[in-house]
Amino acid sequence: MDILIATAKFAEDTVKKAVGSKAHTIVLDMDIAAFITPRRLLEALRSKQLQKHYDIIFVPGLVSGDFSRVAEELGSKIYLGPKHAYDLGYVLDFVGEVEFSTKVPACELLADFRKKIALEKVEQLEASCDPLMCIKDIKLGGGSRMKILAEIVDATGMETAALEKRILTFVDRGADMIDLGASLNATPEDVERAIRTARKVTALPISIDTLDNVLLTRAIGTGVDLVLSLNSSNLDEIGPLAARAGVPVVIIPDSYGGLDSLVENIKKAKELGIRKIIADPVLEPIGHGIAGSIVRYHEFHKLLPKIPVFFGAGNVTELLDADSHGANATLCGIAAEVGASILFTPEYSTKTQGSIRELKVASQMIMLALERQSSPKDLGIDLIELKEKRRRTDAVIPSGFKEAKEHRMWKVDPAGSVRIGIVPDDKITGEGLILAEHETSVIVGANAKAVLDTLIDMQLVSTLEHAGYLGRELKKAEIALKFSRSYAQDDEF
Repeated sequence: MDILIATAKFAEDTVKKAVGSKAHTIVLDMDIAAFITPRRLLEALRSKQLQKHYDIIFVPGLVSGDFSRVAEELGSKIYLGPKHAYDLGYVLDFVGEVEFSTKVPACELLADFRKKIALEKVEQLEASCDPLMCIKDIKLGGGSRMKILAEIVDATGMETAALEKRILTFVDRGADMIDLGASLNATPEDVERAIRTARKVTALPISIDTLDNVLLTRAIGTGVDLVLSLNSSNLDEIGPLAARAGVPVVIIPDSYGGLDSLVENIKKAKELGIRKIIADPVLEPIGHGIAGSIVRYHEFHKLLPKIPVFFGAGNVTELLDADSHGANATLCGIAAEVGASILFTPEYSTKTQGSIRELKVASQMIMLALERQSSPKDLGIDLIELKEKRRRTDAVIPSGFKEAKEHRMWKVDPAGSVRIGIVPDDKITGEGLILAEHETSVIVGANAKAVLDTLIDMQLVSTLEHAGYLGRELKKAEIALKFSRSYAQDDEF
Protein backbone atom coordinates (compact mmCIF):
# COMPACT_ATOMS: atom_id res chain seq x y z
CA MET A 1 0.00 0.00 0.00
CA ASP A 2 1.42 3.41 -1.02
CA ILE A 3 1.03 6.15 1.57
CA LEU A 4 1.76 9.87 1.36
CA ILE A 5 2.17 12.25 4.31
CA ALA A 6 1.40 15.92 3.70
CA THR A 7 3.23 18.41 5.91
CA ALA A 8 4.82 21.89 5.95
CA LYS A 9 8.29 23.38 6.45
CA PHE A 10 8.42 23.61 10.26
CA ALA A 11 7.44 19.96 10.73
CA GLU A 12 9.46 18.53 7.81
CA ASP A 13 12.36 17.11 9.82
CA THR A 14 10.10 15.64 12.51
CA VAL A 15 7.81 14.03 9.94
CA LYS A 16 10.62 12.46 7.93
CA LYS A 17 12.27 11.11 11.09
CA ALA A 18 8.98 9.64 12.37
CA VAL A 19 7.94 8.14 9.03
CA GLY A 20 11.25 6.65 7.94
CA SER A 21 10.64 4.26 5.06
CA LYS A 22 7.02 3.57 5.94
CA ALA A 23 5.62 6.30 3.66
CA HIS A 24 6.48 9.13 1.28
CA THR A 25 6.20 12.80 2.24
CA ILE A 26 5.24 15.99 0.47
CA VAL A 27 6.27 19.32 2.00
CA LEU A 28 4.00 22.21 1.07
CA ASP A 29 5.41 25.70 0.58
CA MET A 30 4.08 27.02 3.89
CA ASP A 31 5.30 27.12 7.47
CA ILE A 32 2.51 25.60 9.59
CA ALA A 33 1.14 22.16 8.68
CA ALA A 34 -2.14 22.73 10.55
CA PHE A 35 -3.01 25.46 8.00
CA ILE A 36 -3.02 23.08 5.04
CA THR A 37 -6.25 23.45 3.06
CA PRO A 38 -7.76 21.21 0.38
CA ARG A 39 -6.87 23.79 -2.29
CA ARG A 40 -3.26 24.13 -1.11
CA LEU A 41 -2.84 20.36 -1.00
CA LEU A 42 -4.22 19.89 -4.50
CA GLU A 43 -2.02 22.69 -5.88
CA ALA A 44 1.07 21.18 -4.27
CA LEU A 45 0.35 17.73 -5.64
CA ARG A 46 -0.14 19.13 -9.13
CA SER A 47 2.99 21.29 -8.98
CA LYS A 48 5.14 18.35 -7.85
CA GLN A 49 3.76 16.31 -10.77
CA LEU A 50 3.82 13.15 -8.70
CA GLN A 51 3.94 10.07 -10.91
CA LYS A 52 2.84 7.60 -8.22
CA HIS A 53 -0.76 7.04 -7.20
CA TYR A 54 -1.22 6.95 -3.44
CA ASP A 55 -3.80 4.74 -1.78
CA ILE A 56 -3.84 6.87 1.36
CA ILE A 57 -2.87 10.47 2.02
CA PHE A 58 -2.57 11.61 5.62
CA VAL A 59 -3.02 15.30 6.36
CA PRO A 60 -2.18 16.80 9.80
CA GLY A 61 -4.65 15.93 12.54
CA LEU A 62 -5.31 19.58 13.35
CA VAL A 63 -6.46 20.70 9.88
CA SER A 64 -10.11 21.74 9.62
CA GLY A 65 -11.00 21.57 5.91
CA ASP A 66 -13.11 19.08 3.98
CA PHE A 67 -10.80 17.01 1.75
CA SER A 68 -13.53 14.80 0.26
CA ARG A 69 -13.49 16.46 -3.18
CA VAL A 70 -9.69 16.26 -3.35
CA ALA A 71 -9.87 12.59 -2.41
CA GLU A 72 -12.43 11.98 -5.15
CA GLU A 73 -10.37 13.81 -7.77
CA LEU A 74 -7.16 11.97 -6.86
CA GLY A 75 -8.79 8.59 -6.36
CA SER A 76 -7.12 8.36 -2.95
CA LYS A 77 -8.40 8.11 0.59
CA ILE A 78 -7.50 11.20 2.61
CA TYR A 79 -7.51 10.82 6.38
CA LEU A 80 -6.55 12.92 9.37
CA GLY A 81 -3.17 11.90 10.71
CA PRO A 82 -2.12 12.44 14.33
CA LYS A 83 -2.12 15.89 15.95
CA HIS A 84 1.63 15.69 16.50
CA ALA A 85 4.09 14.64 13.80
CA TYR A 86 6.20 12.42 16.05
CA ASP A 87 3.22 10.02 16.38
CA LEU A 88 3.20 9.24 12.65
CA GLY A 89 5.44 6.19 12.91
CA TYR A 90 3.13 4.67 15.51
CA VAL A 91 0.02 5.51 13.44
CA LEU A 92 1.39 3.99 10.22
CA ASP A 93 1.81 0.63 11.95
CA PHE A 94 -2.00 0.36 12.07
CA VAL A 95 -2.64 0.99 8.38
CA GLY A 96 -4.67 -1.93 7.09
CA GLU A 97 -5.94 -2.79 10.57
CA VAL A 98 -7.95 0.34 11.34
CA GLU A 99 -10.33 2.43 9.26
CA PHE A 100 -9.01 5.94 9.81
CA SER A 101 -11.24 9.01 9.93
CA THR A 102 -11.79 12.30 8.13
CA LYS A 103 -13.15 13.80 11.36
CA VAL A 104 -11.11 12.34 14.24
CA PRO A 105 -7.29 12.71 14.42
CA ALA A 106 -5.54 9.35 14.07
CA CYS A 107 -3.92 9.56 17.51
CA GLU A 108 -7.32 9.91 19.21
CA LEU A 109 -8.90 7.24 17.02
CA LEU A 110 -6.13 4.75 17.83
CA ALA A 111 -6.31 5.54 21.54
CA ASP A 112 -10.01 4.67 21.53
CA PHE A 113 -9.39 1.62 19.31
CA ARG A 114 -6.62 0.21 21.50
CA LYS A 115 -8.63 0.87 24.65
CA LYS A 116 -11.65 -0.91 23.16
CA ILE A 117 -9.53 -3.93 22.21
CA ALA A 118 -7.91 -4.02 25.66
CA LEU A 119 -11.23 -3.88 27.51
CA GLU A 120 -12.73 -6.54 25.25
CA LYS A 121 -9.77 -8.79 26.09
CA VAL A 122 -10.33 -8.20 29.81
CA GLU A 123 -13.96 -9.28 29.39
CA GLN A 124 -12.92 -12.40 27.48
CA LEU A 125 -10.39 -13.39 30.13
CA GLU A 126 -12.93 -12.77 32.89
CA ALA A 127 -15.58 -14.86 31.14
CA SER A 128 -13.23 -17.81 30.56
CA CYS A 129 -11.59 -18.01 34.01
CA ASP A 130 -12.39 -20.63 36.64
CA PRO A 131 -12.76 -18.72 39.95
CA LEU A 132 -11.94 -19.93 43.42
CA MET A 133 -15.20 -18.46 44.68
CA CYS A 134 -18.19 -16.38 43.59
CA ILE A 135 -20.10 -13.81 45.61
CA LYS A 136 -23.37 -13.51 43.76
CA ASP A 137 -22.05 -13.31 40.17
CA ILE A 138 -18.72 -11.68 41.10
CA LYS A 139 -15.76 -14.00 40.49
CA LEU A 140 -12.83 -14.09 42.92
CA GLY A 141 -9.44 -15.61 42.15
CA GLY A 142 -8.67 -18.28 39.59
CA GLY A 143 -7.32 -15.83 37.04
CA SER A 144 -10.25 -13.42 37.35
CA ARG A 145 -9.65 -9.68 37.60
CA MET A 146 -9.03 -8.41 41.12
CA LYS A 147 -12.31 -6.92 42.32
CA ILE A 148 -12.75 -3.51 43.92
CA LEU A 149 -14.50 -3.43 47.30
CA ALA A 150 -15.39 0.20 48.01
CA GLU A 151 -16.07 1.09 51.64
CA ILE A 152 -18.57 3.76 52.62
CA VAL A 153 -17.22 4.98 55.94
CA ASP A 154 -19.93 5.42 58.61
CA ALA A 155 -22.62 4.21 56.22
CA THR A 156 -24.88 3.40 59.18
CA GLY A 157 -24.81 7.04 60.31
CA MET A 158 -25.71 8.58 56.94
CA GLU A 159 -29.13 9.83 55.93
CA THR A 160 -30.82 7.50 53.48
CA ALA A 161 -30.67 9.92 50.53
CA ALA A 162 -26.98 10.66 51.15
CA LEU A 163 -26.18 6.94 51.42
CA GLU A 164 -28.02 6.19 48.19
CA LYS A 165 -26.09 8.91 46.36
CA ARG A 166 -22.76 7.69 47.76
CA ILE A 167 -23.46 4.11 46.70
CA LEU A 168 -24.45 5.18 43.17
CA THR A 169 -21.30 7.33 42.96
CA PHE A 170 -19.11 4.36 43.90
CA VAL A 171 -20.92 2.12 41.42
CA ASP A 172 -20.41 4.73 38.69
CA ARG A 173 -16.69 4.88 39.51
CA GLY A 174 -16.32 1.15 38.93
CA ALA A 175 -16.81 -0.58 42.29
CA ASP A 176 -17.48 -4.32 42.05
CA MET A 177 -18.78 -4.61 45.63
CA ILE A 178 -19.98 -2.13 48.25
CA ASP A 179 -18.82 -2.28 51.88
CA LEU A 180 -20.97 -0.59 54.52
CA GLY A 181 -18.87 0.70 57.39
CA ALA A 182 -20.62 0.62 60.77
CA SER A 183 -19.97 3.48 63.19
CA LEU A 184 -19.10 2.84 66.84
CA ASN A 185 -22.55 3.96 68.00
CA ALA A 186 -24.49 2.10 65.29
CA THR A 187 -27.56 0.11 66.28
CA PRO A 188 -28.82 -3.11 64.66
CA GLU A 189 -31.61 -1.02 63.13
CA ASP A 190 -29.00 1.27 61.53
CA VAL A 191 -27.26 -1.74 60.01
CA GLU A 192 -30.49 -3.19 58.62
CA ARG A 193 -31.53 0.19 57.17
CA ALA A 194 -28.12 0.63 55.48
CA ILE A 195 -28.24 -2.85 53.93
CA ARG A 196 -31.81 -2.41 52.68
CA THR A 197 -30.92 1.01 51.27
CA ALA A 198 -27.99 -0.50 49.40
CA ARG A 199 -30.15 -3.34 48.10
CA LYS A 200 -32.62 -0.78 46.72
CA VAL A 201 -30.09 1.06 44.55
CA THR A 202 -27.61 -1.64 43.43
CA ALA A 203 -27.46 -5.35 42.63
CA LEU A 204 -23.75 -5.50 43.54
CA PRO A 205 -22.69 -7.64 46.52
CA ILE A 206 -22.96 -5.83 49.87
CA SER A 207 -20.61 -6.38 52.81
CA ILE A 208 -20.71 -5.16 56.41
CA ASP A 209 -17.60 -3.90 58.18
CA THR A 210 -17.72 -4.24 61.96
CA LEU A 211 -16.40 -6.40 64.78
CA ASP A 212 -19.55 -5.93 66.85
CA ASN A 213 -21.33 -9.28 67.25
CA VAL A 214 -24.77 -7.73 67.66
CA LEU A 215 -24.40 -5.75 64.44
CA LEU A 216 -22.95 -8.74 62.57
CA THR A 217 -25.88 -10.87 63.70
CA ARG A 218 -28.41 -8.38 62.35
CA ALA A 219 -26.45 -7.99 59.09
CA ILE A 220 -26.45 -11.76 58.49
CA GLY A 221 -30.14 -11.91 59.32
CA THR A 222 -30.84 -9.10 56.83
CA GLY A 223 -29.07 -11.04 54.08
CA VAL A 224 -25.71 -9.34 53.68
CA ASP A 225 -23.45 -10.92 51.01
CA LEU A 226 -20.08 -10.73 52.82
CA VAL A 227 -18.94 -10.24 56.41
CA LEU A 228 -15.84 -8.28 57.45
CA SER A 229 -14.01 -9.34 59.67
CA LEU A 230 -13.86 -12.42 61.90
CA ASN A 231 -11.12 -13.68 64.21
CA SER A 232 -10.98 -15.56 67.52
CA SER A 233 -12.84 -12.72 69.26
CA ASN A 234 -16.09 -13.31 67.39
CA LEU A 235 -15.80 -16.58 65.46
CA ASP A 236 -17.49 -18.70 68.13
CA GLU A 237 -20.61 -16.55 68.10
CA ILE A 238 -20.80 -15.34 64.50
CA GLY A 239 -19.19 -18.31 62.74
CA PRO A 240 -22.16 -20.69 63.15
CA LEU A 241 -24.58 -17.97 61.96
CA ALA A 242 -22.48 -17.31 58.87
CA ALA A 243 -22.14 -21.03 58.22
CA ARG A 244 -25.91 -21.66 58.37
CA ALA A 245 -26.60 -18.65 56.13
CA GLY A 246 -23.86 -19.60 53.67
CA VAL A 247 -22.40 -16.11 53.91
CA PRO A 248 -18.76 -15.65 52.80
CA VAL A 249 -16.51 -14.22 55.53
CA VAL A 250 -13.19 -12.41 55.67
CA ILE A 251 -10.91 -13.95 58.28
CA ILE A 252 -8.22 -11.79 59.90
CA PRO A 253 -5.47 -12.62 62.39
CA ASP A 254 -5.84 -11.70 66.04
CA SER A 255 -4.21 -8.48 67.16
CA TYR A 256 -0.43 -8.86 66.81
CA GLY A 257 -1.05 -12.51 65.93
CA GLY A 258 0.63 -12.66 62.52
CA LEU A 259 0.49 -15.46 59.99
CA ASP A 260 0.11 -18.31 62.48
CA SER A 261 -2.94 -16.62 64.00
CA LEU A 262 -4.53 -16.12 60.59
CA VAL A 263 -4.03 -19.77 59.66
CA GLU A 264 -5.42 -20.91 63.00
CA ASN A 265 -8.52 -18.71 62.61
CA ILE A 266 -9.14 -20.08 59.12
CA LYS A 267 -8.89 -23.62 60.48
CA LYS A 268 -11.45 -22.77 63.13
CA ALA A 269 -13.78 -21.16 60.58
CA LYS A 270 -13.71 -24.35 58.52
CA GLU A 271 -14.47 -26.45 61.61
CA LEU A 272 -17.52 -24.23 62.23
CA GLY A 273 -18.80 -25.05 58.76
CA ILE A 274 -18.00 -21.83 56.93
CA ARG A 275 -17.52 -22.80 53.30
CA LYS A 276 -16.57 -19.50 51.67
CA ILE A 277 -13.48 -18.05 53.35
CA ILE A 278 -11.43 -15.03 52.28
CA ALA A 279 -8.16 -14.30 54.08
CA ASP A 280 -6.90 -10.85 55.06
CA PRO A 281 -3.26 -11.00 56.21
CA VAL A 282 -3.63 -7.20 56.83
CA LEU A 283 -1.60 -4.69 54.83
CA GLU A 284 0.18 -2.26 57.15
CA PRO A 285 0.74 1.42 56.26
CA ILE A 286 4.13 2.79 55.28
CA GLY A 287 6.10 3.43 58.45
CA HIS A 288 4.21 0.76 60.35
CA GLY A 289 5.59 -2.44 58.86
CA ILE A 290 4.43 -2.50 55.26
CA ALA A 291 7.40 -4.62 54.11
CA GLY A 292 6.75 -7.28 56.75
CA SER A 293 3.05 -7.38 55.91
CA ILE A 294 3.78 -7.89 52.19
CA VAL A 295 6.05 -10.80 53.15
CA ARG A 296 3.18 -12.15 55.25
CA TYR A 297 0.86 -11.96 52.24
CA HIS A 298 3.43 -13.76 50.09
CA GLU A 299 3.95 -16.53 52.63
CA PHE A 300 0.21 -17.00 53.11
CA HIS A 301 -0.46 -17.33 49.39
CA LYS A 302 2.28 -19.95 49.07
CA LEU A 303 0.84 -21.83 52.03
CA LEU A 304 -2.86 -21.69 51.06
CA PRO A 305 -3.09 -20.72 47.37
CA LYS A 306 -6.72 -21.82 47.01
CA ILE A 307 -8.06 -19.23 49.46
CA PRO A 308 -8.93 -15.81 47.99
CA VAL A 309 -6.96 -12.95 49.52
CA PHE A 310 -8.21 -9.56 50.69
CA PHE A 311 -5.79 -6.63 50.10
CA GLY A 312 -6.41 -3.35 51.93
CA ALA A 313 -4.86 -0.87 49.50
CA GLY A 314 -6.62 1.98 51.30
CA ASN A 315 -4.55 1.27 54.41
CA VAL A 316 -1.59 2.68 52.49
CA THR A 317 -3.05 5.41 50.28
CA GLU A 318 -5.10 7.02 53.05
CA LEU A 319 -1.94 7.45 55.15
CA LEU A 320 0.33 8.66 52.35
CA ASP A 321 0.50 12.29 51.22
CA ALA A 322 1.01 11.56 47.54
CA ASP A 323 -1.17 11.46 44.45
CA SER A 324 -3.01 8.16 44.54
CA HIS A 325 -2.70 7.17 40.83
CA GLY A 326 0.80 5.74 40.98
CA ALA A 327 0.42 4.42 44.51
CA ASN A 328 -2.70 2.47 43.58
CA ALA A 329 -1.11 1.12 40.41
CA THR A 330 1.96 -0.07 42.34
CA LEU A 331 -0.12 -1.59 45.14
CA CYS A 332 -2.26 -3.36 42.55
CA GLY A 333 0.84 -4.94 41.00
CA ILE A 334 2.06 -6.10 44.41
CA ALA A 335 -1.42 -7.42 45.23
CA ALA A 336 -1.44 -9.55 42.09
CA GLU A 337 1.90 -11.11 42.96
CA VAL A 338 0.68 -12.11 46.44
CA GLY A 339 -2.52 -13.67 45.11
CA ALA A 340 -5.02 -10.95 45.99
CA SER A 341 -8.60 -11.30 44.79
CA ILE A 342 -10.14 -8.21 46.46
CA LEU A 343 -8.74 -4.67 46.50
CA PHE A 344 -10.23 -2.61 49.32
CA THR A 345 -10.44 1.20 49.38
CA PRO A 346 -12.63 3.71 51.23
CA GLU A 347 -11.92 6.88 49.19
CA TYR A 348 -12.22 8.65 52.54
CA SER A 349 -9.76 11.55 52.31
CA THR A 350 -9.77 14.20 49.61
CA LYS A 351 -6.42 13.09 48.20
CA THR A 352 -7.68 9.54 47.57
CA GLN A 353 -10.84 10.51 45.68
CA GLY A 354 -10.80 8.52 42.46
CA SER A 355 -9.09 5.48 43.99
CA ILE A 356 -11.94 3.18 42.99
CA ARG A 357 -11.52 4.00 39.32
CA GLU A 358 -7.72 3.95 39.61
CA LEU A 359 -7.71 0.48 41.18
CA LYS A 360 -10.24 -0.74 38.60
CA VAL A 361 -8.04 0.42 35.71
CA ALA A 362 -4.91 -0.90 37.41
CA SER A 363 -6.55 -4.30 37.94
CA GLN A 364 -7.41 -4.43 34.22
CA MET A 365 -3.84 -3.48 33.32
CA ILE A 366 -2.42 -6.19 35.56
CA MET A 367 -4.80 -8.78 34.12
CA LEU A 368 -3.65 -7.97 30.58
CA ALA A 369 0.01 -7.89 31.60
CA LEU A 370 -0.24 -11.32 33.23
CA GLU A 371 -1.93 -12.75 30.16
CA ARG A 372 0.82 -11.32 27.93
CA GLN A 373 3.55 -12.22 30.45
CA SER A 374 4.81 -8.65 30.22
CA SER A 375 5.11 -5.51 32.29
CA PRO A 376 1.93 -3.39 32.54
CA LYS A 377 2.81 -0.95 29.75
CA ASP A 378 1.69 -0.32 26.15
CA LEU A 379 -1.59 -2.10 26.86
CA GLY A 380 -4.08 0.40 25.44
CA ILE A 381 -5.19 1.50 28.92
CA ASP A 382 -3.12 3.36 31.48
CA LEU A 383 -3.13 5.62 34.53
CA ILE A 384 -0.91 8.35 33.09
CA GLU A 385 -2.94 11.46 33.87
CA LEU A 386 -0.70 14.17 35.28
CA LYS A 387 2.49 13.34 33.42
CA GLU A 388 2.97 12.08 29.86
CA LYS A 389 4.47 9.05 28.21
CA ARG A 390 6.13 10.89 25.32
CA ARG A 391 7.12 14.53 25.36
CA ARG A 392 5.91 16.68 22.47
CA THR A 393 8.37 18.71 20.42
CA ASP A 394 9.41 21.85 22.32
CA ALA A 395 9.51 25.30 20.73
CA VAL A 396 12.80 27.04 19.93
CA ILE A 397 13.18 30.72 20.82
CA PRO A 398 13.99 32.66 17.62
CA SER A 399 16.23 35.69 17.42
CA GLY A 400 14.53 39.06 17.74
CA PHE A 401 11.91 37.93 20.27
CA LYS A 402 10.04 40.37 22.52
CA GLU A 403 9.91 39.71 26.26
CA ALA A 404 6.38 39.50 27.64
CA LYS A 405 5.37 41.94 30.40
CA GLU A 406 2.20 42.18 32.46
CA HIS A 407 0.09 45.34 32.55
CA ARG A 408 0.46 47.15 35.85
CA MET A 409 -3.15 48.37 35.90
CA TRP A 410 -6.38 46.42 35.55
CA LYS A 411 -9.24 48.17 33.81
CA VAL A 412 -12.74 47.06 34.73
CA ASP A 413 -14.79 45.85 31.78
CA PRO A 414 -17.69 48.28 31.10
CA ALA A 415 -19.84 45.22 30.37
CA GLY A 416 -19.45 44.09 33.99
CA SER A 417 -17.61 41.48 36.03
CA VAL A 418 -18.00 37.70 35.97
CA ARG A 419 -17.66 35.40 38.99
CA ILE A 420 -16.51 31.87 38.20
CA GLY A 421 -17.08 28.71 40.23
CA ILE A 422 -17.49 24.95 39.72
CA VAL A 423 -20.14 22.39 40.62
CA PRO A 424 -18.26 19.05 40.87
CA ASP A 425 -21.28 16.71 40.73
CA ASP A 426 -24.37 18.26 39.20
CA LYS A 427 -27.52 16.46 40.38
CA ILE A 428 -29.17 16.71 36.96
CA THR A 429 -26.37 15.72 34.57
CA GLY A 430 -24.14 13.82 36.99
CA GLU A 431 -21.15 15.67 35.54
CA GLY A 432 -19.02 18.56 36.74
CA LEU A 433 -20.03 22.01 35.51
CA ILE A 434 -18.50 25.49 35.30
CA LEU A 435 -20.59 28.35 36.64
CA ALA A 436 -20.11 31.90 35.31
CA GLU A 437 -22.21 34.51 37.15
CA HIS A 438 -22.73 37.96 35.63
CA GLU A 439 -24.96 40.57 37.25
CA THR A 440 -27.51 40.03 34.47
CA SER A 441 -27.13 36.31 33.70
CA VAL A 442 -25.77 32.98 34.91
CA ILE A 443 -24.08 30.69 32.37
CA VAL A 444 -23.44 27.01 33.06
CA GLY A 445 -21.30 24.77 30.86
CA ALA A 446 -19.18 21.63 30.79
CA ASN A 447 -16.05 23.25 29.35
CA ALA A 448 -14.22 26.59 29.21
CA LYS A 449 -14.79 27.22 25.50
CA ALA A 450 -18.56 26.82 25.67
CA VAL A 451 -18.86 29.18 28.63
CA LEU A 452 -16.58 31.83 27.13
CA ASP A 453 -18.27 31.63 23.72
CA THR A 454 -21.65 32.14 25.40
CA LEU A 455 -20.40 35.12 27.43
CA ILE A 456 -19.09 36.70 24.23
CA ASP A 457 -22.27 35.91 22.26
CA MET A 458 -24.36 37.55 25.01
CA GLN A 459 -22.07 40.60 24.87
CA LEU A 460 -21.13 40.21 28.55
CA VAL A 461 -17.45 40.71 27.63
CA SER A 462 -16.35 43.89 25.84
CA THR A 463 -12.57 44.16 26.21
CA LEU A 464 -9.72 41.94 25.00
CA GLU A 465 -8.10 42.12 28.42
CA HIS A 466 -11.24 40.78 30.12
CA ALA A 467 -11.71 38.05 27.48
CA GLY A 468 -8.13 36.89 27.97
CA TYR A 469 -8.56 36.87 31.74
CA LEU A 470 -11.79 34.89 31.57
CA GLY A 471 -10.22 32.39 29.17
CA ARG A 472 -7.42 31.73 31.66
CA GLU A 473 -9.73 31.39 34.64
CA LEU A 474 -12.31 29.25 32.85
CA LYS A 475 -9.61 26.86 31.67
CA LYS A 476 -8.33 26.56 35.24
CA ALA A 477 -11.86 25.72 36.33
CA GLU A 478 -12.15 23.07 33.60
CA ILE A 479 -8.86 21.47 34.62
CA ALA A 480 -9.93 21.51 38.27
CA LEU A 481 -13.07 19.57 37.35
CA LYS A 482 -11.11 17.08 35.24
CA PHE A 483 -8.74 16.23 38.08
CA SER A 484 -11.27 16.52 40.94
CA ARG A 485 -9.55 19.59 42.34
CA SER A 486 -11.16 22.53 44.09
CA TYR A 487 -11.19 25.90 42.30
CA ALA A 488 -11.03 29.47 43.59
CA GLN A 489 -11.02 32.38 41.18
CA ASP A 490 -7.69 34.22 40.97
CA ASP A 491 -5.88 31.60 43.07
CA GLU A 492 -2.80 29.79 41.72
CA PHE A 493 -3.72 26.31 40.41
